[in-house]
Amino acid sequence: MIIMIVSILFNYAFGILIERKEKLLSRNILLAIGVTLNLSTLVYFKYASFFVSIYNDFLDALSLSPVVIEEYATLPIGISFYTFQSISYLVDVSRRQTSAQKNVINLGLYISLFPQLIAGPIVRYQEIEDQLVNRFSNLTQFNEGIRRFVRGLGKKVLIADPIAYIVDEIFMLSVGELTTPIAWFAALCYGIQVYFDFSGYSDMAIGLGKMFGFKFPENFNYPFKARSIRDFWTRWHMTLSIWFRDYLYIPLGGNRKGKVRTLFNLFTIFFVVGLWHGANWNFINYGLYMGIFIVIEKVIYDRTLGHLPSILQTIYMLLIVNVGWIIFRLEDAAALDDFLQIMFGFKSTDSNYTINMFTGYYSSFLIVLGALLSYPTLEYFKIDKFIHDRPIIDWLLYFSIFILSVVEIVNNVYSPFIYFRF
Repeated sequence: MIIMIVSILFNYAFGILIERKEKLLSRNILLAIGVTLNLSTLVYFKYASFFVSIYNDFLDALSLSPVVIEEYATLPIGISFYTFQSISYLVDVSRRQTSAQKNVINLGLYISLFPQLIAGPIVRYQEIEDQLVNRFSNLTQFNEGIRRFVRGLGKKVLIADPIAYIVDEIFMLSVGELTTPIAWFAALCYGIQVYFDFSGYSDMAIGLGKMFGFKFPENFNYPFKARSIRDFWTRWHMTLSIWFRDYLYIPLGGNRKGKVRTLFNLFTIFFVVGLWHGANWNFINYGLYMGIFIVIEKVIYDRTLGHLPSILQTIYMLLIVNVGWIIFRLEDAAALDDFLQIMFGFKSTDSNYTINMFTGYYSSFLIVLGALLSYPTLEYFKIDKFIHDRPIIDWLLYFSIFILSVVEIVNNVYSPFIYFRF
């Protein structure tokens, strides 16, 4: 709480100072100081131990005494998200795209707005500047917010959490118990779990925002129907992708400084995307992995992959993304190597292991349901319109989802959102 209050006061003061400077150089100097101090707080709490451990590994390689790693403070909840929001606020004020907020309470509301504070979506100041003082809310909007919140709650509690049990069971297996089909099944299930966990939270945040009169940006747009990795990242965690585009990719030069510089900028962006997810090599490797395919697609997609039938493009995307989930999940390099070798058939086992599906058909049903709802199936068959046009059915459906979610929460152990730790 203290850290957030300090962040609010600091960014409030710097926003006013930056706006008052007429000369671009003066604004840029103040902006650089403001961004550096915001990032310094994030780096200290999120990455200090990680960087010290890397330094110690380097010293150990030289047979030198390592640095004693002190016990760093616990990572404040939501610091990655509100730090990025604070930086975007200062940058937009410096660019004259918005005015500095003169009311510290309003700026504090923007930075600490609780529905999306912990796991997004990342809301830019100019997107809700007017809403901070001129919110509009009525019964219809409040009802829409409730429906959106319940939908997100159902995604998380009724789909993501039960599938998580299966995912955890597989990832706890020894190498000798894994088989190629089980490895691919784990990647598929983990992808469904992460999607419904994260998009569920985003739905809940957007729904809560609607209840309070705020309109937050969408964060997902059926990413698994993408036809390339580039397309995937325009649909997955969209507010993060847009943030990096506007506040890192474009300032680095974007695609304005030649092909080689463009490819370097793209690769840099995804390295930072991986690092943003956490202070661990698996996240960095995940970002580099995605960056490699983004760069490859930038070079050859229009001439090769872009000419394939759409179904093959989607299969290609799913293949790359599902391998990426394994890199994202496994922190141990040796375990990752074994898992990928088994996944692609380079290492075989004599395992007779069968997955414990817990409740059997119910778990299978959830996986199929999750796979179907990962695509616009309801819209395609106009099921959503059919339900929406019949208020009684609509009300009964959402009421049932809410009751079932409450029952699941009461009966099962606590299961935190995956993105809370980012």
